[in-house]
Amino acid sequence: MYIEHFGLRALPFGITPDTSFFFACSNYQAALNTLLIAAKSGEGFIKITGEVGTGKTMLCRKFMSSLDDSFVMAYIPNPSLEPRTLMLALADELEISLAEDVNQHRLMQAINLRLMKLARLGKKVVLCLDEAQALPLESLEALRLLTNLETEKRKLLQIVLFGQPELNQKLQNNAIRQLTQRITFQYEIAPLTRDDMAFYIDHRLRVAGFAGSTLFTPRALSRLYRASKGIPRLVNILAHKSLMATYGEGSQQASAANVHLAIKDTFLAKSHPWRWRLLFSSPFFIAVIGFALDYFK
Repeated sequence: MYIEHFGLRALPFGITPDTSFFFACSNYQAALNTLLIAAKSGEGFIKITGEVGTGKTMLCRKFMSSLDDSFVMAYIPNPSLEPRTLMLALADELEISLAEDVNQHRLMQAINLRLMKLARLGKKVVLCLDEAQALPLESLEALRLLTNLETEKRKLLQIVLFGQPELNQKLQNNAIRQLTQRITFQYEIAPLTRDDMAFYIDHRLRVAGFAGSTLFTPRALSRLYRASKGIPRLVNILAHKSLMATYGEGSQQASAANVHLAIKDTFLAKSHPWRWRLLFSSPFFIAVIGFALDYFK
């Protein structure tokens, strides 16, 4: 790969959420602050929405890692579960031992007792649900009933919903209007601006160990922004492929032409059923493979 070529310690543009790369621009820092304030104030429901690829999972993990040990975290990454299965997943996160054939009453009783015990220990329990737009309406209603559990001073359980804009549409359903009314804190993550994207790329490169002045030309950044529309996941994919193309031609700085190859390659991979044949026959990979063969002769 190009790590040594550019003097890096790690790949800077992976798409797996890694909180060491968290970029605290005004948009994401405001979202994180909203979460921290809401969690510490003990609110029942909190909602974070954003388009696909805007960094909701990264934000979720950063939020969980930012809370002190007075919080007990429960995390369900794919909550497209019917109510009972969702409650069993929550019980598992809270380390509750259950009989295999536990009935619904005993299940809810066990969760309530565990929450009460943690409250007596001074712990606040926060449940984070990623991809919350996939939750069935019945499961959303079950979550609302869980937030009815409270002491005289505060809720026993706080719930943070991270979801795509479809979550907002689902919450407009009249059947769950009581839940919607309980969402006291919310934030919508917007894509990166042109300037923020440039800082974002520089930030990730610095975290990965880059010590040079700049790795993308101004024209390369402009083309990258037009193609990605500031969506961090697309920025990562295109920036990674651009650096591969740059490495493939033996250059030290990514040009607009390198970004163009990355864009072309990404579009082909998405739009054609024979994408793998096109992927490996594209100029992008031909350049990379050609350089690698020369390098290792």
